[in-house]
Amino acid sequence: PAARRYLATEIDGDQPARPERRVRAGFAERVKNGPGFGDFVQGTSPPLTPAQALEKAASIPGNSRLPRWLKTDIPVGANVSRIRKTLRELNLHTVCEEARCPNMGECWGGGKHGTATATIMIMGDTCTRGCRFCSVKTSKTPAALDANEPDNVARALAAWGLDYVVLTSVDRDDLPDFGAAHFAHTVRSIREQAPQLMIECLTPDFQGQLPLVEQVADSGLDVFAHNVETVEGLQRMVRDYRANYKQSMSVLEHAKRHKPTLLTKSSIMLGVGETDAEVLQTLRDLRAAGVDIVTLGQYMRPTKRHMKVHEYVTPEKFAHWEHVGKDLGFVYAASGPLVRSSYKAGEFFISEILRKRAEAGKAMRNVAAEVAAQERKRTNAESAPTA
Repeated sequence: PAARRYLATEIDGDQPARPERRVRAGFAERVKNGPGFGDFVQGTSPPLTPAQALEKAASIPGNSRLPRWLKTDIPVGANVSRIRKTLRELNLHTVCEEARCPNMGECWGGGKHGTATATIMIMGDTCTRGCRFCSVKTSKTPAALDANEPDNVARALAAWGLDYVVLTSVDRDDLPDFGAAHFAHTVRSIREQAPQLMIECLTPDFQGQLPLVEQVADSGLDVFAHNVETVEGLQRMVRDYRANYKQSMSVLEHAKRHKPTLLTKSSIMLGVGETDAEVLQTLRDLRAAGVDIVTLGQYMRPTKRHMKVHEYVTPEKFAHWEHVGKDLGFVYAASGPLVRSSYKAGEFFISEILRKRAEAGKAMRNVAAEVAAQERKRTNAESAPTA
């Protein structure tokens, strides 16, 4: 046979012919006359509406897309910018920012009612505990307390012109009194510089030491709040090991017993795996502890490092729990997907102030100052030594 020439374009010698391609009868014709790209894009069904697409996506297991009732606007506005600027200048922190609250724009901007509310977080931005739902930074050895913080907070609040303020704090288990004296000092400073403000204190549990609870309760606040966070059976999974259900109930009960004129308040997160029976029992336990105000809201996962959302509770279910709270005898019950412990915090008080203003024809701030003055007068009378 003839020799081959490698890398040549032709091959010498006789070579067998390539077999012809077999094409299934009619296939080429069907492809030629079949559907085109446009038919695949268009599909055979009409396109989904945005609402239908969102509902379909939310029904897919593991899909992280939020239900429509949890969508909020990005916080903007002159009041939001002004408050944020003052916070940076005075080295102050808010739980609104640290906890990535979805209601910041509404609260800082005044919302539809025009009632501006802010939640100031004192004692730094680093917590000694590590609850699985919270996005606040943690450390066993946070920075020392800022001795100027009580005065800075009071000056900022006096300048902002707010109607209602919530003071909260990180847990400071590294301090001998867990920060109780600093908390009380801040409240007294606010009373001196902004007497018209309604003050709510959302406190730590002070590791259950009741004399420290009394120290804060006697500082001149209007509402003593401490969050139980979740039902009893999920405490260990949700909260830091140093917090527990009975300890939180004890703090709330003692604050009310020590100072009956105070309104006491607590909050429950839903969507972490609780049952309806457990929620009902928690509400009953809070009421038995003398708690006046309760809020219920949806747990929202801050980052992928935090515990997952077990369920997105519907607005209808939240409305159910609000009715249950009222039936159980709470003075005020707020329940909704976006409700937070400090969300619409001043609604109860502000509505009462507006009612008094309508009756007496006075300005809101004058009525608020009068209410605060009456509370301080009662506080001084109770603390005055007897002859």
